[in-house]
Amino acid sequence: MEKLNPLRIGNLVALVPVVQGGMGVGISLSGLASAVANEGGIGVISSAGLGLLYKHLGGDYISASIEGLKEEIRKAREKTKGIIGVNVMVAMSNYADMVKTAIASKADIIFSGAGLPLDLPGFLKRDSKTKLVPIVSSGRAAKIICQKWQNEYQYLPDAIVVEGPKAGGHLGFKETQLSDENYSLEQIVPQVVASVKEFEEKYSKRIPVIAAGGIFTGADIKNMLALGASGVQMGTRFVTTYECDASEAFKNTYINAQKGDVVIIQSPVGMPGRAISNEFLERVKKGLKQPVRCPFKCIKTCEVSSSPYCIITALYNAFKGNLKNGYAFAGANAYLADKLVSVKELFEELKEQYARALKSVSERFE
Repeated sequence: MEKLNPLRIGNLVALVPVVQGGMGVGISLSGLASAVANEGGIGVISSAGLGLLYKHLGGDYISASIEGLKEEIRKAREKTKGIIGVNVMVAMSNYADMVKTAIASKADIIFSGAGLPLDLPGFLKRDSKTKLVPIVSSGRAAKIICQKWQNEYQYLPDAIVVEGPKAGGHLGFKETQLSDENYSLEQIVPQVVASVKEFEEKYSKRIPVIAAGGIFTGADIKNMLALGASGVQMGTRFVTTYECDASEAFKNTYINAQKGDVVIIQSPVGMPGRAISNEFLERVKKGLKQPVRCPFKCIKTCEVSSSPYCIITALYNAFKGNLKNGYAFAGANAYLADKLVSVKELFEELKEQYARALKSVSERFE
């Protein structure tokens, strides 16, 4: 059986080139991340909203977030010797705190998107081992980051994630671009690969490109690798695993969803997002929700005065299983999930699908 090649990010080697996407609030914590790392993939803890999950550890949201991230990294390290990353969104108001904490706690990788992480290398200390991986949605953004990091910090990304318009959660595209073929993942992966190639050649540094957004099967992985990606990132696919840190009700939202239930919403943070439609979102549409106050000031771009609801509270409610007062973010293919499986079973399935897809290609050319 043809095996997947490892994903190498500097001196880190993931035996299976699959990164589990960081999903907040609370969806990907140490439980899911360590299970993925144990199968040879890269497990990722989401730093979003940890102050809510760990409010018992700190007086305020900011300090509870810091303590929560330290605790999640510690718990993951207890369960795995594999690769553990942390996802930190640029749009978070405690972005700098979360980056510093991830580096101090010796996370293997920081993945950072929802804005351009132009100052990310500035947080590294001389002895830091943490790799830095920006998340972009275009070749242009990849080039801007490479130029800025090289000019200001003499540092290039250790890898780059390119996230297409079929991803779940907040999207780095205008709503009109989401269904435009010119912005499809198949179009933008080669553009990002070409953008980084000039920096790889000029500075003799390997910058693997990781494709993300709507990847669901082993055949999808094969297609992305054929376009020049060195690995893939999958978020949605890991939600319906036993080890996913979300509540059973959250996971069942995916399992029970039909294709038409996966919708684009306007998020309070000013970006389009992809979620599974439910009663809560219907009430929002009708203008029936209104936050009384902003309890956490968690996202820099959130416009409280005109927001129909507090996003972090809604996502926290969903994570806990209270979907009357929240909703589940999800990728475009979430409706394809039909049962819960273990992370181990999922990896086996992806490897088999990949081998089958490769075999059918080679048979066509025989």
